[in-house]
Amino acid sequence: MKAVIGNQLIKTLKPEAKSYDVRDTKLPGFVLRVLPSGTMTYLANYARGKHYTIGRASVLTPVQARERVRKILAAAVNGVDPMAEKKSSRAYTLKSYIEEAYGPWVMAHRKWGKATVSRLNYCFSGFEEKGLNDITAWDVEKWRSTELKAGRKATGINRDLDDIKALMAKSVEWKILKTNPIASVKRKKVDRSPKVRFLDQSEEARLRDALKKRELSLQQERQNANTWRRERGYSELPARKRDHLRPMVLLAMNTGMRRGELFHLRWNDVDLERALLTIRGEDAKSGATRYIPLNAESQEVLIDWRPLDIDPNDLLFPGRSGSRLDNINSAWRSLMKLAEITAFRFHDLRHHFASRLVQEGVNLNTVRELLGHRDISMTLKYAHLAPKHTAAAVAKLVWDDENANQTNRSMISQ
Repeated sequence: MKAVIGNQLIKTLKPEAKSYDVRDTKLPGFVLRVLPSGTMTYLANYARGKHYTIGRASVLTPVQARERVRKILAAAVNGVDPMAEKKSSRAYTLKSYIEEAYGPWVMAHRKWGKATVSRLNYCFSGFEEKGLNDITAWDVEKWRSTELKAGRKATGINRDLDDIKALMAKSVEWKILKTNPIASVKRKKVDRSPKVRFLDQSEEARLRDALKKRELSLQQERQNANTWRRERGYSELPARKRDHLRPMVLLAMNTGMRRGELFHLRWNDVDLERALLTIRGEDAKSGATRYIPLNAESQEVLIDWRPLDIDPNDLLFPGRSGSRLDNINSAWRSLMKLAEITAFRFHDLRHHFASRLVQEGVNLNTVRELLGHRDISMTLKYAHLAPKHTAAAVAKLVWDDENANQTNRSMISQ
């Protein structure tokens, strides 16, 4: 059967006892195969007895399929066998490529490899059964549009886009693919100097008060539980000395440490005698070791939190089983509710630290060093918080009418 393959034709086609082909009259080699099940599949007949499966009509429009066929036919004219190329790529799906090749590599060679694999599997689950060679820039653009409509921020989408582009680039480097099919997809532009969220004096006071209330409440709960156990003859639980969230928050506010850096911190990274904290390169986002001076409050917090039977290799904030914490989301949400603070993340404590420094007149390069930023451009988003310095600079631009007039008269007389 020959006809122009389009939406109108597809609506009229009915399955038969045997599969049959519809050959496009406009583009020789463009074929629509109708199976007895009713499934319709686009094919590219690029040589005698050779065809390449493009995809199902339920997924691709005729226009999209026609364009893919056109590219395959053009490549075939230049001596490229699409089936041979597909076989050379081992016909990886995105899922199998992550599981068998890219996943093990990225987890072995990248600090945040496990998180990267998790994001790839979650964010691009709609592509997991697609052949690696079949994921197109159009597919990724549609994914991005869907994410934006769902309300996701461009910064998060850009991060996920970087992940899948890096995955594809590595497949080219390993000669699994000849070219990166999504190389043309560009990151969405974002504001490089977004509004920085930090606490005002009232919010900080409420946060500190909420930390104390939360700690007292947890201690009271432990006392009540032990009273109940004692009355019934059960062994008592150890008295709860401190809530882990309070020292974490106060340290973050006074050092600018990231949450992950706090999770990795061990007692041998704390030097109370020299009032110095070491962030090891393997635990830092930048990969570079940095040293943070401890102010009076930080030292008090650490002295109060330090156990009597300290092991230098112990984590400062271990999880229940003694292993590293992986999140404090529930505790943080309850704290924000108690403090009546909205739209404030744990990471914003880092912004709060930097903002306070800048407002107190600390120069941006020093702030950069304390935060562990590689580039000063990352620290410039706090520059507007130094109004005294910028106001003083602008104040130097003074127009003196009297002197200007005297100068003009002098020039005329000459």
